[in-house]
Amino acid sequence: MKVLLVGGGGREHALAWKMSRDEPGLDLVAAPGNPGIAELGRCVAVPAGDVDGLAALARAERPDLTVIGPEAPLAAGLADALRAGGHAVFGPDAAAARIEASKTFAKQLMLDAGVPTARAERHTDIAGARRAARAFGAPLVVKASGLAAGKGVVVCRTLDEADAAIASMLGEHAFGAAGDEVLVEEFMEGEELSLFALTDGTAAIPMLPAQDHKRLGEGDAGPNTGGMGACAPVSPGTPALVAECVERIIVPTLRALRERGAPFRGLLYAGLMLGDAGPRVVEFNCRFGDPETQALLPLLADSLVDPMLAIARGEPVAGGSLRWSGRHAVATVVAAAGYPDRPVTGTRLTLPAPEPDVHVFHAGTARAADGTLVSAGGRVLAVTAVADTLAGAQRASARVAGAVGLAGAQFRRDIGWRELARHAGAA
Repeated sequence: MKVLLVGGGGREHALAWKMSRDEPGLDLVAAPGNPGIAELGRCVAVPAGDVDGLAALARAERPDLTVIGPEAPLAAGLADALRAGGHAVFGPDAAAARIEASKTFAKQLMLDAGVPTARAERHTDIAGARRAARAFGAPLVVKASGLAAGKGVVVCRTLDEADAAIASMLGEHAFGAAGDEVLVEEFMEGEELSLFALTDGTAAIPMLPAQDHKRLGEGDAGPNTGGMGACAPVSPGTPALVAECVERIIVPTLRALRERGAPFRGLLYAGLMLGDAGPRVVEFNCRFGDPETQALLPLLADSLVDPMLAIARGEPVAGGSLRWSGRHAVATVVAAAGYPDRPVTGTRLTLPAPEPDVHVFHAGTARAADGTLVSAGGRVLAVTAVADTLAGAQRASARVAGAVGLAGAQFRRDIGWRELARHAGAA
């Protein structure tokens, strides 16, 4: 089997690793890939955002399956272009990818479909947004409507913080065009959970719930980031809760997209808030999450290639469940100095010695002209440890993350802290 994998981050390295395990004879082509993916297949220097270049690459390579990792090429219509060329693609068309590319579209879709979510107002001018903030009252949330690499959400504890966030997005264009439209949203109390579902547009196969850690510092302190780590499984993510979320959130959302002529084929990611009112949607993503994917895939006992290929071919998939190992995983992100605002790149990078049950997934890495491994992004690596206990996974992940040779590296040693507290309480 030949697979074309689009993207070059930690999520794509984890996907490449899992697909290579599912299909030992896999012929993997990645565009653009990264040094970690290069150990599993061929990397071709076509950027993930080059729709025409990727369409030409697919014509030349004729893959059996194309998997699109990042959200930006999906929003730009890469899946549409490849399907028009007769290729089997795992990932939604641009119309369905709007569920992530436009938070305003997603919010209206949820409201129309009766999917539980927070109240929100859309605004394009500072004065109107600030009036809305006062109507909601603090705390509240200000969101850039467009794609902002996971960083366009500001939780505001005071109205002054809300005013600053609104001015930053609408006045200073901190997120570019993504922040030309903002949502002023009700703050939801509770605990966040990430739920992925493989879907043919009608039926959904949920994956194991995971928990992301967005804040830079331990104890969830510091600025918001694209994600500093993740753990799985998580106690609140019971089979009953997953079934409820599929019934009340995933299936109605898929139905609403079909009714709009935008059937969703690929991976639908529901970011959930678990509170007194039950699960509510914080946001949807149109692709595998990062770094949750790096935590989940080492626990998946079933093939990932099989359902992805069926969905890509337009074949219906039966709803149901996947088999998991029953173990625990913690993925710790190693970030560059200066992340998230001004990450330092080009820094020499050395990897720790390989260990059983520890996977080092490359995210922001590159090879210098002399072949030296260097940092090439804000989030440089994700170190995933799998163990029989969550505490064991956390210890191993943090220890190996600490052994990474990267000047100024930042990482958290407390990934999974909420779940560990529950385990301690149960004991």
